[in-house]
Amino acid sequence: MEVENFLGSSYNGTKQFTQHHVPTANATGFGAAADDYMERGIDLNEQLIRNKPATFFMRVSGNSMVNAGIFNGDIVVVDKSVKPTNNKIVIAVYEGEMLIRRYQKTFNQLFLVAEAPKFATIEVSPLCDCRIWGVVTCVIRQL
Repeated sequence: MEVENFLGSSYNGTKQFTQHHVPTANATGFGAAADDYMERGIDLNEQLIRNKPATFFMRVSGNSMVNAGIFNGDIVVVDKSVKPTNNKIVIAVYEGEMLIRRYQKTFNQLFLVAEAPKFATIEVSPLCDCRIWGVVTCVIRQL
């Protein structure tokens, strides 16, 4: 008579548990029905990043976008490959300063609009040094 390994109900860790302790299964059969409903962990990179080489995380400093739900200390996910369109929130480099603002463009004029009453709207003239660095795709806030 051969003695099998007995696995008790108490958890002893997995260090001494090897592949040889797993009973063999029919490789040609179907998996367990519960495997279809198994959930894996949430991967924030998979959920929040569309284009990995063009995506950056930035920490917001200031209160210029509080009415848009972006507060001081929040982390924004910025995608440089997304084209800025009207009402998107963008990271702009204006006169050497990096700003977070709402992008609004008319036929011949570009505006960088703050979402706080104490900040003025910036009218971007063709002569000033301004370029759009990326589009904000997500905000991460720690509670």
